[in-house]
Amino acid sequence: MAVTREEVVKALGAVNLPDGGDLVSRDLVRAVNVDSSGRVSFVIEAESADAARSLEPVRQAAEGVVARLEGVSGASAVLTAHSAAKPGTAAPAGAPPNLKVGRHPTAQPSGPQTVPGIGRILLVGSGKGGVGKSTVSANLAVALAQQGRRVGLLDADIYGPSQPRMMGTTKRPASPDGKVIEPLYAHGVTLMSMGSLLKEAEAVIWRGPMLMGALQQMLGDVAWGELDVLIIDLPPGTGDVQLTLGQKYRTTGAIVVSTPQDVALLDARRAIDMFSKLNVPLLGLIENMSTYICPNCGHEAHLFGHGGVAAEAQKLDVPFLGALPLELETRLAGDSGRPVALEDGSAAEAYAALAARLVGGGMA
Repeated sequence: MAVTREEVVKALGAVNLPDGGDLVSRDLVRAVNVDSSGRVSFVIEAESADAARSLEPVRQAAEGVVARLEGVSGASAVLTAHSAAKPGTAAPAGAPPNLKVGRHPTAQPSGPQTVPGIGRILLVGSGKGGVGKSTVSANLAVALAQQGRRVGLLDADIYGPSQPRMMGTTKRPASPDGKVIEPLYAHGVTLMSMGSLLKEAEAVIWRGPMLMGALQQMLGDVAWGELDVLIIDLPPGTGDVQLTLGQKYRTTGAIVVSTPQDVALLDARRAIDMFSKLNVPLLGLIENMSTYICPNCGHEAHLFGHGGVAAEAQKLDVPFLGALPLELETRLAGDSGRPVALEDGSAAEAYAALAARLVGGGMA
């Protein structure tokens, strides 16, 4: 029987380091791979080139431990190092915390895990970009906070984070010890986003494992405190972030946002199918940009169609959570960093009704 990746990681946890700890507890193991013939390869990543050279005996010991596992036909370990700041070098004022954000994910117990202190986790997703999912996430978080809930907002769209702008936060999260991240706070909402750790317009160019590690950090290493609900603004589509959250964390359920047009609904169905396959409950659908009222003449227009999401919800026998209007004020509010849910008007009323429905239904 072939050895599993989990068995390899467990075995490497028994390989001690000269200065204390082991390879797994010190987070030095990367890229564990088991091929069909039973050959195992992995990387040991040290803090510096000098540290890597000193770990050659550890590398040999790690190879030996893995090679002795049942089902392993051969083992190969490579030593490498990542660049690190020189000891005693202080970070400049206003710099992001001295964290290795985007590390490879560390081992965690099998099965979906809870996040300490967080009562419910709501995933807000969409099948495609451009349907207003991040706008809905930000305004829903604010609307829930206005109803007395303790709310967190995690921007999991790591490649295209937008929540810092929408929530009006320009500060960087603090990290006094370089490990625990202190989140930001805006409009009654506790906030964490990759965008708060980057320079404006700086791109994140990562492969999947680094993205997964960053997500693990933003859930596990952030001092969220006690929250009634954490809203997670997902990236569009059906990729790595959705898969990790669905498999590794215990979520209350997902809300899918779509515009009424057929193309958006086609992709929304893919998102719904993904959540079904991941056993994430579908809490309901939201129709965004449902109707437009001309501010001059009061004429009502349905620029993207109307009622398509409600019909889809009825077809799937899931709740239709509401229709949100298309308004210039919503866009201006998002760009200014003061979500429209804080103001008066039809959009704010729609978000307040949505929040009240979630609270009343025990979903938030």
